[in-house]
Parts: sequence; structure tokens; C-alpha cells
Amino acid sequence: MTALLLTGGAVLADGTTQLRDLLLADGVIADGRDGAARRFDARGLLVLPGIIDIHGDAHERQVQPRPGVSFSPLLALQETERQMLANGITTGYLGITLSWEPGLRSAKTWRAMLDALAAQRWTCDMRVHLRWEACNLAALQMALGDIDAGRVHMVGLNDHTPAILRSLRNPAKAAKYIERSCVDAETFTAAAYAAAEQAPQAAEGIAAIAAACRARGLPIVSHDDPDIATRDHFRELGATICEFPMAEEVAEAARAAGEPVVMGCPNVLRGRSHLGWASAARLAEAGICTVLCSDYYHPAMAPAAMTLSRGKLGLAGAWSLIADAAAEAAGLADRGRLAPGLRADVTLVDGDGSVVATIVRGRMAWVAPAAADRWL
Repeated sequence: MTALLLTGGAVLADGTTQLRDLLLADGVIADGRDGAARRFDARGLLVLPGIIDIHGDAHERQVQPRPGVSFSPLLALQETERQMLANGITTGYLGITLSWEPGLRSAKTWRAMLDALAAQRWTCDMRVHLRWEACNLAALQMALGDIDAGRVHMVGLNDHTPAILRSLRNPAKAAKYIERSCVDAETFTAAAYAAAEQAPQAAEGIAAIAAACRARGLPIVSHDDPDIATRDHFRELGATICEFPMAEEVAEAARAAGEPVVMGCPNVLRGRSHLGWASAARLAEAGICTVLCSDYYHPAMAPAAMTLSRGKLGLAGAWSLIADAAAEAAGLADRGRLAPGLRADVTLVDGDGSVVATIVRGRMAWVAPAAADRWL
């Protein structure tokens, strides 16, 4: 494997930045220099650990760019990978929902997405974050089989059925769910009420999923916890990550227990949650939000971290939210920092916070058109 030398950049390592060269060789960060290495001029750029996105569902917009209009999962994943790399993401957990809903979040789409991921080699380390819908007991054995086969890398425990049932009372809100399901309103409504009838048995399914994850050492995420009691319950099942808590006291309780709290980068850039929940920026600066993810918009990650870097967190603290803190939450010990022997995943960013280049395992994976002349 050809070595790559990044020259003259501001390298973030051990909590500080230093103007120096960085050698990448044999897929890892190396010491010293290599006269045969390809050289890339990083002067004026920040040389940062590759971005780790532990929750993103923007791929759904590639599968179904318009309501009811779907394309092949392989084509969608190819475009998703391009988006990730162009936005500095070197490891991405695809939040693929396995729901009772027809269409976009169905068992059929789940299977097609996993098959597409297995169909070719990818540059970005794309992993599966199974978003298990609690009332989808018909797909329980499928989920358990995929976990056991190693096709799943993280599991989120979700129960959106009550919210969907409430939305059915409002035609405008109901339309979002019906359109992505690719069925008529009557069919979708019947499916929703049939799913709700499974609620008494949902806890058994969740317990089985959690047990399978514990057996394989997979991180478990509790999603949209409405209160502390709910978070406590999922903690007992082995959910070590609190994701998108619906109330600040839930996030505070999770932090008091030493757990990562995940919120979205779009929230940081917009100054608020699109659902009206807490400000991720404020909670990050308070040390309550410890990990940021793309949520639904890949381009938000680097700009969100750079926005926070201008405040009390500084560059090291802000970038940690999308790098080493994310790696630690996901149990990835081989990445997230620029240290000898770790994976050579690097994101280069300019002074405006724009991604200039993305390197995965020591190979240049994406270069901004304006930076094409930086090769030396």
C-alpha cells in the first residue's frame, strides 16, 4: 500500500493542534517520514480524525427521494457513500429501520438494504444500526438471525407506533407515513392498528433483541426516551447509549450514570431540534450531550463541530463529539484519534469549516475540486 504524507497541516492530536506532517502507511497512522510517500499539501488546513457518524438515516432520501418513488438500495447506497465521503465521514452507521410499516421501513426493504451492503466493497466503513420497532414482532426472528450472523453492528430500541397512531388523527401528519409506505390510507391504518395490538408482547421482543446484542457484544441504544424511568428500564437491558432523549432530565440522568448522550448535528446548526426539543449546542457545552451524529443530514457534521469549536469547547472538545467520543460509544478502539497504530482515517477541513479531503485507511477517498492542485 502506497504511503501518504500530509504536509504542513495543523494536526489535532492529544487535545492540541500542531503544525507538522502526518504520515499514513499500511492503513494506519505512522511515525516519521517516507521518501516514497505521495505528498498532499495540507498547509492552511486542519488535519482531524475521520468523522464517525453513529446514527444517520439520510440514505432513506436516496432510496425514496420523493414520497412513493423508490430506487434500488444499491444505487441509494452508492450515492450515500459519496455523500458521506464528501462530508468527511469515514465510519457511518446506517440507521435502517425494521418496522411493521410497509414500504420504506419494511422487512422487504431491510433485507434489500443488507443484501446491497454485501454486494460490493465500500470505501467508507458503512455499518448497520438496526432500528428495531418494538411492535414488529413478525420480523423478530429475522432480526435475531441477522444479529447472530454478524450483519448488524448496533441496535436502537424504538417504539414509534403510539406517535404514528396519534398522527393518523391529523391528515397532514398522517400523509408523511402513508406516502412513504407506498400503500393507500386504509391499508396503512389497518397495519398501524394491527401493530398496536402487539404492544403487550413488545417487551418480550425487545428483551430477546437485547439478549442477542449482549451475546455478541453489540452496543444497544435507547431512542427517544420520554422519561427517566424508561431510560432506567433500557439500561437494565444493556442499553449503554441514550439517544435523542426527549427531556433534559433524561439526558442529565444518563450522564450521571456515565452514559453517552447522542444528539443531532442539524440541531446544532439550526439552533434547535426540528421537533422542538432541547438545544444540542447548549447541552454539548454543558457536558450533557457527549456525541453528535448526522441524524438525517450528512453535511451538518463538520460545520456543527466547527461551530461549537468557536465556543467554550474549543476545537478538541467540539471535534471529539464526532470522533473519539463517538468511537468510544460505539466500542471502536481502533479509530477516532490521530495516534500511531490507529486506523488512518482523516478529515481535512479549511478555516471556513468546509471539508477539503477525506482519507479512509490511508487512501485518499475524496478531494474537493478546488483542492485538486494540492498534490505535490
